[in-house]
Amino acid sequence: MAKPEVIEVAGREVTITHPDKVVFAAGGHTKLDLVHYYLAVADGALRGVLGRPMVLKRFVKGIDEEAFFQKRAPTKRPDWIEVAELKYASGRSAEEVVVRDAAGLAWVINLGCIDLNPHPVLAEDLDRPDELRIDLDPVPGVEWRQIVDVAMVVKEVLSDHGLTGWPKTSGSRGFHINARIEPRWLYRDVRLAAETVAREVENRAPDLATSKWWKEERQGVFVDFNQNAKDRTVASAYSVRPVPDARVSTPLAWEEVPDCRPERFTLPVVRERFAAGGDPWQGMDTAYGRLDGLLDLAKRLGPAEKPPKGTGRRQSTMPLIEIARAKTKDEALAGLERWKARHRSTVDKLEPADVLVDGMRGRSSLWYRIRVNLQHVPEGERPEQEPLEVDYDPWEGMRPPGSAED
Repeated sequence: MAKPEVIEVAGREVTITHPDKVVFAAGGHTKLDLVHYYLAVADGALRGVLGRPMVLKRFVKGIDEEAFFQKRAPTKRPDWIEVAELKYASGRSAEEVVVRDAAGLAWVINLGCIDLNPHPVLAEDLDRPDELRIDLDPVPGVEWRQIVDVAMVVKEVLSDHGLTGWPKTSGSRGFHINARIEPRWLYRDVRLAAETVAREVENRAPDLATSKWWKEERQGVFVDFNQNAKDRTVASAYSVRPVPDARVSTPLAWEEVPDCRPERFTLPVVRERFAAGGDPWQGMDTAYGRLDGLLDLAKRLGPAEKPPKGTGRRQSTMPLIEIARAKTKDEALAGLERWKARHRSTVDKLEPADVLVDGMRGRSSLWYRIRVNLQHVPEGERPEQEPLEVDYDPWEGMRPPGSAED
């Protein structure tokens, strides 16, 4: 490994440790390359994170290993790195990093972060978001064309209710649309407004989109409104995603959306694109809107399906069986393959959306659950629930003696 390299950014010195460490083997991009990418697109990347507390999603073992989520800012940090104290429903609190300039971007990337995950609030007001976020999450088997068609419907719904939507690829399977809002409403109101967007999109395009909370009941593209719940974060604009081809969550102009393809927007491509054309989201900071229209629509639509509150178990309307709970996605998928090998006749009857792979947030990292929906298997041929192929307990050692499993 090369010696640490000190770079000067925004009038500050930032030390980059292990600068030659390869982060993306396929493209040969090193840690220092990643830092230089973020500095090259800093004006755009800062638009998504400036002044916002962020969770540090650190890939200290590379992109092939699970990241861990660090809410608390490292105790050893430069005196120019700001923090904001967020309080959680558990009663705990954490001082999270707040980036104010390009030097802060470089410092965060040096910690092993690849993408940036800010909260939708500014450090000056941690209770009132100034951003509404819509995450389009396709069920397995949905084509990309359908996702961008739903994105165009989201644009219409937002516009019809006084908001400007700003589109970007997620850098993964989905698509994001953000809208700046006046910081007047609490999280619950912002989430309700986002849920109303989802319901209205489903009303307008029922064959393409769904707002159903329960994953096994979804078809098409899920308009995920829960990213607006308190303590949720989403990869921000210009974030490089931890996938082999170094795709970027790339801001677009709306006229680009119908013909866009996420695999086109990789680290070197986006760096060149930014240098040549700047940021399509440049006008975002003057496009603040209000939620009154969506909240009025919420009243007209009436109560929506209620999500779980964390206690008790819901009886699903679908015939679900659970296959695995695992620490890593690879372990979970390996368990699924073992189950498939024993139930080949069942597997032949499953649709892509019948296999439910959930990334579940633990205390500091994701864990993975796999379930199978047997709705397309004749009732008399459905296999029974069996012992889990992998039975990982993310809360082991954290529950008080005698407490029930969540």
